[in-house]
Amino acid sequence: MPVSLLSLPLRYFLEVARTGSVNQAAQRLHVAASAVSRQLGKLEDSLGVVLFERQARGMTLTEAGTRLLAHASAHDAQALDLVAQLRDLSAQGAVRVRLACTEGFAAGFMPTVMAAFRQTHPQVQLQLQVAVPQEVSALVLRGEADLALKYSVAPEKGLQVLHSAIAPIYAIMPVHHPLARQRSVCVADVVRYPLLLGAGNTTGRQLFDLSCAVQGLRYVPAVESNFSSALLPLLCGQDVVLASYLTAARWVEAGLLAARPFDDAQLQQRRLQVLAPEGRVQSAMVQQFTQALVLSIEQYGKRRVGRRRKSAAASAATF
Repeated sequence: MPVSLLSLPLRYFLEVARTGSVNQAAQRLHVAASAVSRQLGKLEDSLGVVLFERQARGMTLTEAGTRLLAHASAHDAQALDLVAQLRDLSAQGAVRVRLACTEGFAAGFMPTVMAAFRQTHPQVQLQLQVAVPQEVSALVLRGEADLALKYSVAPEKGLQVLHSAIAPIYAIMPVHHPLARQRSVCVADVVRYPLLLGAGNTTGRQLFDLSCAVQGLRYVPAVESNFSSALLPLLCGQDVVLASYLTAARWVEAGLLAARPFDDAQLQQRRLQVLAPEGRVQSAMVQQFTQALVLSIEQYGKRRVGRRRKSAAASAATF
């Protein structure tokens, strides 16, 4: 059904002016002729002019009516063009998925999910923004992202949790590291070795610092960076990096690094969450990407942490 942005009186005026008849205009508008006459009367009263000369053979525009017709016709054309543009935007939005995630996911996991989704949905338009945890949430709240993937330790107002999974922090180390011989580690173990750590605004660093404070432990980072993906390539000797399994998966499963879970309770409080704006209806394409994203997360959750290629020794730790 055509959509008009004109007021009801102007719509009725246009139909009468175009058809020259109240009855014909009423038929085209699917309303009673009395309703058309009533709206015309209200329009003339509000403008203080006569728009039509009522004649036996129909309605003839007055000078005032002719001028109003030119104005209303121009606005009607502009309104129709605007409606068409809005529908085009809606159609584009239906195949667009705007994503936001923290940097740890952007290095490997999210591109893998996006690439697989493009294979099955070649028409999709994907947008990915990478930011610090607070800004990732803000992007969703401002309507600049449809979905967000981040770690969280507490609920966030205005955000709907579409999926949540426990995402403990792991100690990542070279495969020949002394701690790699253990099935799990504790904070007191790792502070004895050189630590390569992310910035203080990351959930992993915050929980690690909390655990150290509770236990009265102190440390000085050997390397600190706001770009955590730079830390894994730096690992050597007896270095230790704090990271999630998703961040280190491709290194661990290639047999290049080992991942060991912490026994400390504080480092198991973090959750990985897929977030969306609260109360907003998502397009079918966004819903399909959400399903693909959640499935990929669940598949990683079923893997054995440290599982390597068949040519490499298997690790005992679990995700």
